Amino acid sequence: MHATPRFFTLIIGTEILNGRRRDKHFEFVRKELAKYGYTLSGNFVIEDDQALIVQSLKFLASQPASVVFSFGGIGSTPDDHTRKAAAIALRDGRLHMHQEARKIIAERLEKMQVPNPEYPLRMAELPRGAKLLHNPVNGMPAFYLDDRFFFMPGFPEMSHPMVRWILEQILDNRKRTIHRRTLTALSRESALIDLMENLPKGVDLSSLPRVYSDGPRVVLSLSGSDKRQVEEHFEKIRKALEERGIPYSLSDEHDASRIEDDD
Repeated sequence: MHATPRFFTLIIGTEILNGRRRDKHFEFVRKELAKYGYTLSGNFVIEDDQALIVQSLKFLASQPASVVFSFGGIGSTPDDHTRKAAAIALRDGRLHMHQEARKIIAERLEKMQVPNPEYPLRMAELPRGAKLLHNPVNGMPAFYLDDRFFFMPGFPEMSHPMVRWILEQILDNRKRTIHRRTLTALSRESALIDLMENLPKGVDLSSLPRVYSDGPRVVLSLSGSDKRQVEEHFEKIRKALEERGIPYSLSDEHDASRIEDDD
């Protein structure tokens, strides 16, 4: 993938939405991406509904340079719809027996002496062209398509090592340093909007207004991989605040990540 990848998480689980389980994937993926100087572009938590999974995958596939980490729903029970949904959204709509996956699963089932092995063997029915992801816990493989769509179990102990492996493969030679400059201005946010406009592509803005007992404050932060560009536009904002007589304090948030290499 030559374009800068944009990362998304698709967390599938009715039990998360109804509160029976807590999501542990979003924060993990966010932190792992930060090690490489990247952020999530979106996080979707949806129920175990095949049509909804299909629609979500089609939408995510339409996003430029998208990389999707999907968690949950790849098992063999009736509420596991992800394998079929991936086939509908990204392939010919049919599941095909993946012979390598079938061999791995059959060997694991034999060792575990699982009754009714024909049911878990369904996990070897995958979309056409699927490649396998190693499961470090029980050996039951997950899968991925087009080096962009990664379908993993909902169990963090299984899927999180997979995410680390995936990021190493995708980003090992594309690590970036993200430079950040931050200040807190004693002002209402509306008084600073003109200073936030017309930032160039590659400089990201964060504006966080707060109201305290002694008055309003705005935490303004600029970030990007081009240090000179970030510093230049941060300095323009700082000088404008001084010209307007708006007090501010600087934060020590500067370089946030790793080496830059994103050609």
